[in-house]
Amino acid sequence: MEGIDNTDIKILRLLQENSNITTKELAQQVNLSPTPVFERVKQLEKKGFIKKYMAVLDTEKLNRGFVVFCNIKLKQHSKTYGQQFMKEIMSINEITECYNISGEFDFMIKVYVRDMKEYQDFVLNRLGSIESIGSLQSTFVMAETKYNYGIIL
Repeated sequence: MEGIDNTDIKILRLLQENSNITTKELAQQVNLSPTPVFERVKQLEKKGFIKKYMAVLDTEKLNRGFVVFCNIKLKQHSKTYGQQFMKEIMSINEITECYNISGEFDFMIKVYVRDMKEYQDFVLNRLGSIESIGSLQSTFVMAETKYNYGIIL
């Protein structure tokens, strides 16, 4: 965490809890005036400590509450297959996260769909059209027991 101090860390913690916090409220929490806090936040953004701000949506209310983790094995371990796979999944909206992993599988994706029928269609028509995929294994989420996007600072 080179280039940031304890005040910056406190600002990052507070923004993780509530990215809608005003500069004035943030300044009160870190015992500074609003102008230096505003400048610190801008520097944290510029240096890449803050990637972006976003709203966390309720998947159930949006009828996308069926969550699946899908482990994927490529046909071959080659640069071409890996790049092709990554390029293709970037355009698939149902996939919200993708990780290149070690072990038995090459990638793990997180998928949000309406229900099992939609997931079956997704596997057959979306993932099934990606030629670099050799096999996949699906794990269905029964309940989310911890839901936190923050990291420990």
